[in-house]
Amino acid sequence: MKSHFALLLIFVLGFGFYSAYAHKTVTVEQYVIEVGWKEEPPLVGIQNAITFEFSQDEGGGVTTPIANSFRDLESTVKSGSLTKTLEILSDAKPGNYYAKIIPTKTGSLIIGLKGTLNGVPINQEIQIEDVGSTDILAFPPSSSSGQDVGALKNAMSSLQKDVTEIKSKIGNVAGGNGIDLSKAYDFGVFGLALGAAGVILAVVAMVKRK
Repeated sequence: MKSHFALLLIFVLGFGFYSAYAHKTVTVEQYVIEVGWKEEPPLVGIQNAITFEFSQDEGGGVTTPIANSFRDLESTVKSGSLTKTLEILSDAKPGNYYAKIIPTKTGSLIIGLKGTLNGVPINQEIQIEDVGSTDILAFPPSSSSGQDVGALKNAMSSLQKDVTEIKSKIGNVAGGNGIDLSKAYDFGVFGLALGAAGVILAVVAMVKRK
C-alpha cells in the first residue's frame, strides 16, 4: 500500500512541476539564470510570455534573488533570421521578469541575453521549448483550416467573375456575324462548371485528408 502511495505521489509531483523542469537554466559565475515559457506547452496564436528568474548562488544550496537584473541587460527572441528585442516587465516575485509574446509559427525560438549583470559580462543564447500547433488541444478537430476555406472562397469568386465577363463579351458581339451566341455562352458556362467541379473535388479531398 505504501509503495502504491509513493508512486502516486511521484506521478502527481511530476505533473505539478512540469513547467519548472521544462525551463532552461544557465550559470554565469555565481549567477543562475532560468528561462522558459509562462504557459506550457506554448501554442501558435495564443498569448504567452517568456519568463526569467535571476538568482545568486550563495553556496550550500542557498540562492538569493537578484533585483534590477535587467538594468544593464537586454533580451532578444530569435526565429530563423528574424530577431526582436523583448520588452521586459517585472514580476511581483523578486528576481523574476517576463516578456509578453504571441508566437506566430511552430518551431524553436532562441532567447538571447546580452550585457552585464552586476558587472559580470553576460552573452547567452538559450533555446526554449518549441512552439506547437493548437491541434494538440483542439476538440472537436476542425474539418478544414482557415487557409483552405480562404482559398476556396477566392476560387469561387474568380469563377463568378469569369461568368460575368463572358456575359459582358457576348453582349458586345453583333448578332450579324453568323455566331450562335447561345451556344458560345453554353460552352463558356460548361467550361466554368468543369472548373467548379474541380474545386468541389478539392474540398472533398481536403475533408478526407483531415
